Amino acid sequence: MTSSIINRDPEILGGTPVFAGTRVPVRILLEHFEAGDRIDDFLDDYPTVTREQANAFLELVIAKLP
Repeated sequence: MTSSIINRDPEILGGTPVFAGTRVPVRILLEHFEAGDRIDDFLDDYPTVTREQANAFLELVIAKLP
């Protein structure tokens, strides 16, 4: 699975979903939120992820909520 937001490739972290163009698993963003961090904290820690990618991923997550 490849998009401008998420990439899933068996050659990258064993197929773990990562932000496209990076090796940063998307679950890390969710873990930051669970820890009470802000999106800026995540972006500071993982500068290869763009704000647009992070926001688009969160929109995908919200769209999947019941």
